[in-house]
Amino acid sequence: MSAKHLYRMVFTALMAAIVFVTTMFLKIEIPTPAGLTMLKVANVFCLFGGMLLGPVYGGLAAGIGSMLFDLSNPSYAASAPFTLVFFFMMGFVCGLISHAGGKRGLDVKQNAIGAVAGSAAYFVLNIGKSIILLVMAGSALWPAIIANSTKMITSGVNAGIAIVFSTILAKPLMAALDKNGLLSRLDG
Repeated sequence: MSAKHLYRMVFTALMAAIVFVTTMFLKIEIPTPAGLTMLKVANVFCLFGGMLLGPVYGGLAAGIGSMLFDLSNPSYAASAPFTLVFFFMMGFVCGLISHAGGKRGLDVKQNAIGAVAGSAAYFVLNIGKSIILLVMAGSALWPAIIANSTKMITSGVNAGIAIVFSTILAKPLMAALDKNGLLSRLDG
């Protein structure tokens, strides 16, 4: 195994752990007719993982950390496979855009666009799944959409917080990693 792959795996595990811990301890759960939802700051680190590690490893960090939280909580355990895929897509889309053109997550504008796109991908997947499940259970479309309105609001707030803070934090965190020679080790 090359040193580059080892560093990427270690950083992926570290980012997954940060996502798990922030989801576990920095959240406000909100019951809705469509199931539990939460306000949380973990999405900041899901997006930052994409900016730092690129699409695949950033997506894995976001998906695995979020899925581990779901598996640790009976209220969310049944959603764990969806969580893995949906948060993977959040980090993947963000990382894909942040690393496009060889920018490696170092361009603020590209990071902001990646954060918006990653958050939008997650929003569509998560809310879409919730609406589809209610319709499959016998609800009409508009009542299913209305039942998900609280989830839409919390997801929108989470997205706004994540977009702003991941974009702001990326530059100083990446500079600190670069100063210590860690960014170059990720790129090998």
